[in-house]
Amino acid sequence: MTWWKAQGEKLKTLFAEYGTIALVVWLAIFLLTLLGFWVAISTGFEVDGTAGSVGKFWAAYAATQLTKPIRIGATVVLTPVVAGIRHRLLGPPASTDEP
Repeated sequence: MTWWKAQGEKLKTLFAEYGTIALVVWLAIFLLTLLGFWVAISTGFEVDGTAGSVGKFWAAYAATQLTKPIRIGATVVLTPVVAGIRHRLLGPPASTDEP
């Protein structure tokens, strides 16, 4: 349980430091993982109708949730990289601090 708390604290610190960039990285990793599992499951099953599609989505969602520790680690590693690339391409973010 302490591992989960430590990972949660890392993620909170990351979101506090990088803000929107961390959120975008987290959501991108989540959506790509979900899409990957959905495609993998869809190509392996032949189910007709809406119920089959909904069942595939929930199976993909469950599989995506099983990868949460890996996704947390990937977010912690990739967020500073993405922020650095953004900084090089677009310049430093505008400061909201007033003198």
